[in-house]
Amino acid sequence: MQTNTIYVSGVAAHIPGRVRVGDAVADGTCPPRLAAQTGLHTVAVSADESAPDMAVRAADLALKRSGHAPDDVSLLLHASVYHQGHDIWAPASYIQRMAVGNRCPALEVRQLSNGGLGALELAAAYLAAPGRRAALLTTGDRFGPPGFDRWNSDPGTVYGDAGTALVLSRDGGFARLLSCVTVSDPDLEGLHRGDDPFGALPLAQRRPVNLEVAKKAFVARTGVSYSISRVVAGQAEALNGALARAGTTFADVRWFVLPHFGLRRLTSSYLRPWNLQPEVTTWEWARTVGHLGSGDQFSGLNHLVESGVLRPGERVLLAGVGAGYSWTCAVLEIDEVPDGAV
Repeated sequence: MQTNTIYVSGVAAHIPGRVRVGDAVADGTCPPRLAAQTGLHTVAVSADESAPDMAVRAADLALKRSGHAPDDVSLLLHASVYHQGHDIWAPASYIQRMAVGNRCPALEVRQLSNGGLGALELAAAYLAAPGRRAALLTTGDRFGPPGFDRWNSDPGTVYGDAGTALVLSRDGGFARLLSCVTVSDPDLEGLHRGDDPFGALPLAQRRPVNLEVAKKAFVARTGVSYSISRVVAGQAEALNGALARAGTTFADVRWFVLPHFGLRRLTSSYLRPWNLQPEVTTWEWARTVGHLGSGDQFSGLNHLVESGVLRPGERVLLAGVGAGYSWTCAVLEIDEVPDGAV
């Protein structure tokens, strides 16, 4: 998608609390090797707040910052990775009731870690129709036992709990959405399915979740080079497409908002291939919260806003990847210094 009439008018993140990685190593929940590889200082951990409630907290703040009233919202999309607290239930409708209270479409996006940016592309297209003013995008996840081990379920990535939100607007905002490109490669969906049969109930194969088992089974069938080449190609297509549609170059980008992988995985997936220094990314923020499911990009953008580093004319690249596989890159141009004080 190429557009210059859709804006980001508000963004927010709700972090419920943090656990020091050093303390997790000391009590035996985080392996020392993992702590060294990831480079994380702290991880966001919710003691009692649910994923949808954290999303509501972020949505309230993002709406205040946007200047939009709840009735201005024409679409609500909620993205998540893990269990939302109830079975056979619609968390998007709960968030709509608690944060907006109107009767616009409220839908869930389930593209795992790329859900937030996937929702961004869908919402931008939705707002292109006449008469639609704003869209509220939320994410929320709480990763915990017995179903999920935030330290070990996905080796190399530590998962954190949070809610995030972003408001897209036709009326203006602090940043223009210049482009958003999503690329899918369903031939890689087996990386998160492996050889496991389809289960009849959640967590039927193993508890807690172990993503490494599925990845090893898939790679054993296809080979390492197959997966790596497809991942590299998909990521490059999304990046190059977003830059081209935005009419910009890689060198024009001032800030890179990247997935909250541990430092080792972040380096191999982004920093080294893109020849980036951590200082132009949101790594210093990521290492204080961990991987927030679908919410890395919204929380990273919010960090740039609250840090006060954004300047008019700067371009920001949001990059996401999720199992399935899908990649999304979006380019923003900062129109004005955003107010992150609300």
